[in-house]
Amino acid sequence: MSHNSIAILDFGSQYAQLIARRVREAHVYCELFPWDAPAEKVLALRPKGFILSGGPASVYAEGAPTLPGYVIESGLPVLGICYGMQLLTHRLGGKVNPSTEREYGCAIVESSVSSLLVPEKSFQAWMSHGDRVTELPPGFISLAKSANSPYAAMGDLSRKYYGLQFHPEVNHTERGAEILKHFAMDICGCAPDWTPASIIEESIAGVRSQVGGERVLAAVSGGVDSSVAAALVQKAIGHQQVAVFVDTGLLRQGEPEQVVHTFREQMGAELVVVDAADEFFAALKGVTDPEQKRKIVGEKFIRIFEREAKKLGAPPRAPSRRRFEMISGNRDYFVPSENRDYFAGTGTTPKFLVQGTIYPDVVESAAPDRDKAARIKSHHNVGGLPEDMEMSLVEPLRYLFKDEVRAVGEALGLPESMIWRQPFPGPGLTVRCLGEVTPERVACLRLADAIFTQELSAAGLLGKGAGTSQAFAVLLPVRSVGVMGDERTYQEVCAIRAVVTDDFMTADWARLPYDVLAKVANRIVNEVHGINRVVYDITSKPPATIEWE
Repeated sequence: MSHNSIAILDFGSQYAQLIARRVREAHVYCELFPWDAPAEKVLALRPKGFILSGGPASVYAEGAPTLPGYVIESGLPVLGICYGMQLLTHRLGGKVNPSTEREYGCAIVESSVSSLLVPEKSFQAWMSHGDRVTELPPGFISLAKSANSPYAAMGDLSRKYYGLQFHPEVNHTERGAEILKHFAMDICGCAPDWTPASIIEESIAGVRSQVGGERVLAAVSGGVDSSVAAALVQKAIGHQQVAVFVDTGLLRQGEPEQVVHTFREQMGAELVVVDAADEFFAALKGVTDPEQKRKIVGEKFIRIFEREAKKLGAPPRAPSRRRFEMISGNRDYFVPSENRDYFAGTGTTPKFLVQGTIYPDVVESAAPDRDKAARIKSHHNVGGLPEDMEMSLVEPLRYLFKDEVRAVGEALGLPESMIWRQPFPGPGLTVRCLGEVTPERVACLRLADAIFTQELSAAGLLGKGAGTSQAFAVLLPVRSVGVMGDERTYQEVCAIRAVVTDDFMTADWARLPYDVLAKVANRIVNEVHGINRVVYDITSKPPATIEWE
C-alpha cells in the first residue's frame, strides 16, 4: 500500500466503520481491524497514525479489550474515541470512573485551549457513555469540556496522543468530519491521495496479480456494485473475463433487458445469460426464514456459476445461441455471443469469480475479517457462500463504501443510468417478499415496486441529486379486509420504504409528500391484483435495517 494510511482498531462498536467512512471522505486511506488483530497484519499497512474506536465495555471489567502494545511502542499519533479515550487514559496512568450522570445524546462541547484537533468555538456533539475520565494521564491537558464531562477532549500535544469522549463520526456531531480530517492530515501528516483514480490503479494491479493469465467469470446483476466490479476487472484483464448474468426470476421490472443492453451495447462486454428462474423458485419453495433464503440463494448462485464455468472449459464446438425467455414479458429474447461464442467452449475453465461485494456487505455479515462485530444478517455473497466453492473470489470493491463505488464507476465512464440505479439486494426480491417466495407473489411485488419508483422518479424524488437515496416495495404475508367495487376483499399488504442516507450504514426515513404517497397507494391497490392495502415504513436505521429481511 503506497498511500499514507490510518489504522482503525475496533473495540466492539457496531458502527466503527463510520469512522473509516469519515476518514475516507477526507481522501485518506484507512482500514478497520479487530482490536486484537496480529500486530504484523496491522503494521503491514504502514499506518501514519491510529484511531481507537468506541465500544460497550468498561476498561476495568474482567475480559475487557485492552490496548495493544504496538500502538504505544510505534511512537505514532493516536486518537481514542469514547472507550478508546478511556483505554488510552487507563494505559497511560490516568483514571476512569463511572459517571454519576450518564451522558447519552447531544451535548454542547466548548474548547478549552487552541489545538489542531478541536474547533475553537462551541459545537454540538454526540455523547454515548457511562464511564468518563476523572484524572488525566501525565502530560495531557484538557482540550474541551461539556456540562457532564470536564475532559470531553484531551491531548498530549508533544506525543500527539488525543482523546475524544464524544463521537465525531456520527452526523449529530457538528464539525465531526473536520475533526477526523485534522487528525489524519494535520496531526498524522497523511496526504489526501485516496481518489477514484488511485483506487482504479490499485484495483487493476491487484486483479492482475491475483488472477494472472487465468480466465474469470464475473457475476453481474445489473446493480451498481456488480457492474463496477466487472468493469474494473475488464479494464485489468480484458477478454480473460466473461460476464455471467443469472436471471433468477427475482429481479425488478425490465431489469433483465437493461442488463443485457448495458453490458453488450454500452460496455462491449462478453455476456452469458442464464435463465434459472425455475431452479430458484424450486429451491425456495416452502422456505420463509430470511437467513435460510439468503443462504439458499447464495449457494444456488455459486453452483450455477460453477456449472457455467465448466461449460466454458468444454472442448470447442460449433457456435450456437441461447434462447432466454423473459419472465417479465413472456417472450423469447435471443442473446447471441459477440466476441467469442459461449457454447463453443475454450478448453479453459475459469478459476476465479468476480463479485461486487462492498464494505457494508462485509460488516453486516460479520465476515471472517470482521469477526468482532455481531452478525446482523448474511449477505448472499459473503455469509451465504458455501464452504466448498470451486472458484476463488475476486472482490475489487470489498473495502469501498457505496459512494466510493459510484465515484469509481463514473471515473470508468459507465453510464449514469447504471451508476445511479437503485440499490438492490443480491438475493433480489427474495428478501422483499416476506413469507414464502412464489412466482405469483413475486409478480405482485415486482409491479408494486415499479409503480412506487416510477411515481418517485416522476416527482423528481429519485435519481442522481434527488433527496431519496433508496426506495422499494415489500410484500407482507399479512392479509387484511378491504372493499373494492362493493365487494369484500381479503388480500395481502404492501409496505413501501424510502430512506435518506449518505453511506447506507445509517439511514433515516424519507419525508415524502402526502400527495405522492396517496398516488402510489391508489395505483398499487388498483393495478396490482392481490394487494388491497399499502403502508409506509417510517423506521430509521438503526434500530431497523434498510431492507426488511
